[in-house]
Formats: sequence, structure tokens, C-alpha cells
Amino acid sequence: MNAPPPALTVVVPTLGREGVLIDSLEQVLNLEDPPDQLVVVDQTPAHEPETQRRLADWRAAGRIAWDRPAEASIPKAMNRGLMLAETPLVLFLDDDVRPHLGLIAAHRRAHAEFPEAWAVVGQVIQPWQSPANLPRPPRRVGLRDDRDFPFHSVRPGEVANVMAGNLSVKRDRALAVGGFDERFYGAAYRFETDFARRLIAAGGTIRFAPDAAIDHLRVPAGGTRDTGSHLTSADPKHGFGDYYYALRHGRSVGEKAAYCLNRAFREVRTKFHLARPWWIPVKLLGEARAFAVARKAARGEPLLMNGDASPADPSPVAAVRGKV
Repeated sequence: MNAPPPALTVVVPTLGREGVLIDSLEQVLNLEDPPDQLVVVDQTPAHEPETQRRLADWRAAGRIAWDRPAEASIPKAMNRGLMLAETPLVLFLDDDVRPHLGLIAAHRRAHAEFPEAWAVVGQVIQPWQSPANLPRPPRRVGLRDDRDFPFHSVRPGEVANVMAGNLSVKRDRALAVGGFDERFYGAAYRFETDFARRLIAAGGTIRFAPDAAIDHLRVPAGGTRDTGSHLTSADPKHGFGDYYYALRHGRSVGEKAAYCLNRAFREVRTKFHLARPWWIPVKLLGEARAFAVARKAARGEPLLMNGDASPADPSPVAAVRGKV
């Protein structure tokens, strides 16, 4: 007799999204295999009236849990989702996606077929992409392993990187490694790669399941794109995450230095900067500031969860459902 599929919570962190958020949630709720729980971690200070009404109606009907943290941070939002989830599996989705009909069933199936996998990352189709039968890039050691993995591929397998917009985890394992490092801020670049490396270092594996697919709409406003353009900014928030990741996970001083120098030069070797070279000093200043902030942050401990959340405790979600 076959065991029932594992229960699964979908967590959707959101910031600054209106109609596209409602469309994404509606499609998730109407999947052929809907989630057992849907948690919306909503970092938007104030919604348009129609968005507010739809979210409130879904909450009143018990279809969603609607959390409203005061601070906007994608790692913190995902950690809140882990805390609020009441199921063994948690699937994180972006707030501007079109889920394929079999999305949740495919995530459940991958966890059942590969119990050694602590996480499953699904196929992500960007607006300019189509599913492709791509060979796996050569495995690298160190910081660049699977950095450029093609998540629009149709070939399943084990990976060393993830995309957080279509990522399911075993809740207990994700909590045990501390969830997502909340030192990542702004666009939080590389925060999901950092999570993947810590998961693997703790003894887990990560499975790429192309049949668990979404179309990522990449809406130009909202989400991490609210941090502004990195091309003309000297703000360290744009480069911090990449440098912080390298300083945390580099195996040697040489590897860290090579990665960071390559990052700085790559950021100004763009068509935009070749056509507008007056922005190069501004961008390099931002990279230098980002490295300095990341170096200071890497001297301390990562900001992780303590891992003692209880899946059996329903009180967090009950509190969420009572919010106005």
C-alpha cells in the first residue's frame, strides 16, 4: 500500500506587488494538487484596495495565512515562512510566477523518490527562455560550483546551487542548519547559494526536478527589484551579497581574492558601462564599499535561526490569521 504524499506548505514572500501577486496566488490555490497550507509573508507597507480586499477575503475563508512583518528582507521573510509552516515540506515560490499544473505534485514526488535530498529545486523558465535539453555544465570545485547551472534545463540530477523562487525543503533540515542567513540584505544576492552550501556541508543533497516547473514573469517593479539599478549606484547593497558569500565559503585566501576581483571587474565590463564610461568610477566605488562592508560582516557569525521551531505548534499561524 502506497504511503500518502507528504504534506506541503507553500510560502510566498512578497514586496510591492499587486495584481501579479493575486494572479500568482490564485493559480497556486487552483493547482491540481493544491498545497496543504499557503503562507503569504507580505512585506508591502500598504496595498492597493483591490489587492487588500482579495488577500483579506482569502484569509477570512481560511485559504491563506497572511503575515505582515514590518521589515522588508527576503531572507527574514523566508525564515518567517519556515517558522509558520505546519508541514514537513515547505515550498518557496516567488510572487510573480505562473506555476505549471503539476508543480506541487512534482515536488512531493521528488522528495519521496529521493529521501536523501534535503531540498528540491524546480525548473525556472525566465521570459526569454524555453525548456531546453542542456548538458550539465562541468562541475567545479569551490565557489563556482554550479554557479551557472541552467535551471531551465529538462535534465534532472543532483546540484550544488538553488533558486529560491521555486525551492522546496525538508522543514526540519532547513531549521537545523539555521534557515537563511539574515545578514544578506538589499537584493540579498547569493543568499540562496549560501543556504545550499550550508545544507550540503551539513550532510544533505539537493535535487533538481525539472518537472516541478514555473514560469518566472520578472515583473519590473517590486520584490528585490525595488532596490534600484546596480549599474549606476555606489550603494554597497548591490554587491554585498556576492562578496559576503565568497568570504564565507571560499576555501583559501587566494580563492576568495580571485573571486572578489573577478566580481569587481565583471561589474564594469558591461555594454552599459562601455557606452557610458563615466559611470565606471561610481560603480567601482560601490564595489569597494560592498567589499568593505562584507569583510566586516564576515568577521562575525551569520545571522541564523536557532533551529528549535516546532512543526506541531500551531500558535504562530493562528496568530497570523487573527491579524487585520
